[in-house]
Amino acid sequence: MTAPIALTCGEPAGIGPELAARARAELGAACQFFWIGDPRHLPAGTAYAEIAAPEDTGAVPPCTLPVLRQDFPNPAVPGQPDPANAPGVIRAIETGVALVQSGQAAALCTAPINKKALIDGAGFPYPGHTEFLAALAGVDRVVMMLASEQLRVVPATIHIPLSEVPHHLTSELLRDTIRITATDLRHRFALDHPRIAVAGLNPHAGEGGAMGQEEITWIADLIAKYDDPDLTLTGPHPADTLFHAAARARYDAAIAMYHDQALIPIKTLDFDRGVNVTLGLPFIRTSPDHGTAFDIAGKGIATPTSLIEALRMAQRMADAA
Repeated sequence: MTAPIALTCGEPAGIGPELAARARAELGAACQFFWIGDPRHLPAGTAYAEIAAPEDTGAVPPCTLPVLRQDFPNPAVPGQPDPANAPGVIRAIETGVALVQSGQAAALCTAPINKKALIDGAGFPYPGHTEFLAALAGVDRVVMMLASEQLRVVPATIHIPLSEVPHHLTSELLRDTIRITATDLRHRFALDHPRIAVAGLNPHAGEGGAMGQEEITWIADLIAKYDDPDLTLTGPHPADTLFHAAARARYDAAIAMYHDQALIPIKTLDFDRGVNVTLGLPFIRTSPDHGTAFDIAGKGIATPTSLIEALRMAQRMADAA
């Protein structure tokens, strides 16, 4: 039997705890996961059962949330992050990573965190969740994939100003992004011969140099000379014609050059079901593609769709491994 998925609590004052409870109610026994956090942070009336170890998850009734208890200093007030709880958020992530690395959990699914709260309460030194996971795993470079049933897309550069993209987008970065993406498509998505399409940086992929030189000076050459006989690699493609239905049928994942080039198409195609997958880690990690949503936390109106899809994808990836 496959080990269960570890779901970290994320920011207690955000929508993470309430979505965990709703996800369990909707998924039942169809996807075995346990929640790492303080039961006081769950919505009032949540049916939960404390477990001593991940292996106890299967014995919990389908309508009840299995909880690997971790006590926090304070209760949670929806929409009002408490810096005193920041060390607990970090500890929950560390616990989840340890459990998946030891094989007690099949995959890690993380609820969203609030970086400012972690900085204020614990001096969090990482740019974000993903970089912290990479540090815990001891890897130098990871890749963010946004995935749904309609599209898998990877931005080569992420949270930097658009004006800085051409400077950060190096041949080494693009080559590593292709390599990591291809490797995880094989190992995590069971695609023996993956197909990757690479977008151009400039409008119309530079249009022969009329709208930019990067495609001519190095991007096309890198793609043409990339050495992997078990990979079909194409590009650079004009980004404005890469994401319609007929184009998507010709690849398993697309690599975009910057954040919005990647995220606009997937959020347009499948806003609620997009899942954040971290490639390049020695374990499976997924996350819902939304933030803490402090403005609606505790109101019971947040949709659990993205978290449910993240848990389901983690299960599929674990089954494919």
